[in-house]
Amino acid sequence: MAENIINRLETTIQVRKRDGPFDSYTARLFEEGVARIAQKVGEEGVEVAIASLVEDDLHLVSETADLVYHVLVLLAARDLSWQHVERQLASRFR
Repeated sequence: MAENIINRLETTIQVRKRDGPFDSYTARLFEEGVARIAQKVGEEGVEVAIASLVEDDLHLVSETADLVYHVLVLLAARDLSWQHVERQLASRFR
């Protein structure tokens, strides 16, 4: 299921990057550039860390979903995909 969700989310992100709607949050992130997207990844990473210490599990999962989304947007902005991450992880098992 997770792989399917990641694929669906990546497809949606690519459509927003290419076709808009350009008033969408995702399209706006692309317009603001890699530095802004990277900033959002950093912010979300901090929110995950804080949630892991002081929030319930549901909040931690929600913040983690936000982080994954922003990481996928950052990868797309650099013309990379989750598949690149999977290949890197797989190579570490060798």
